[in-house]
Amino acid sequence: MTLERARQLLGIQVSFGGGYNRNSTRLILAEVAREHGQVAADALIRELQLDKVFGLTPGNSP
Repeated sequence: MTLERARQLLGIQVSFGGGYNRNSTRLILAEVAREHGQVAADALIRELQLDKVFGLTPGNSP
């Protein structure tokens, strides 16, 4: 998965919010971390403010 595609998918999850979307977000971030490294996943968490929306923190494995 490209980082741009991950960014698009995460944007959709953020727009819906909710518990199921938090799990989907974690799966997307796990894929990003696997393919691009934890630094890329952390950057997406900060960029899309996933810490505020879903309570995900940078530096932790999704």
